[in-house]
Amino acid sequence: MATIKPRQDDERDDWLAETQPLSAQEAGRLRQQNPQVSPWQVVCWQAVAGGVVALAAWALTQSVSAAWSVAYGALAVVLPAAIFARGLMGRFSSLNPATAVFGFFLWEMVKIALTVAMLVAAPRLVTDLSWPALLVGLVITMKSVWVAMVARSNKLKPTKE
Repeated sequence: MATIKPRQDDERDDWLAETQPLSAQEAGRLRQQNPQVSPWQVVCWQAVAGGVVALAAWALTQSVSAAWSVAYGALAVVLPAAIFARGLMGRFSSLNPATAVFGFFLWEMVKIALTVAMLVAAPRLVTDLSWPALLVGLVITMKSVWVAMVARSNKLKPTKE
């Protein structure tokens, strides 16, 4: 049986030879320039966005059922996201990379299952449910993660003095 020799990639070898690990000071400076966004910050932004949209729905339609539908749609995002964040911040998630990956997928499945369960239960829990309003609350709350990212990027912009 013939064997295939690996291809010699001189460019890759040259690049690997040129790379050097960061010093502690360089790593600290890199962390300071690119701070992480806490999962709790994202959940808070989602809760604020859901509340604002529910109030806007009530103000625009003068309908309590539309406002409750929007609020329930927002809650169907915020509650599972809070449970997901709590699961990710647990002590088992930081033991090693394998448990971190497993924990991420496990809590993501819990989040999806809880969201689906809340949507299935919506007609029984919300009087005069408006599905379009619920979906508006759900989508806007879900997409408000980008607000947290924009807020983070604005903090990182250097100020001109």
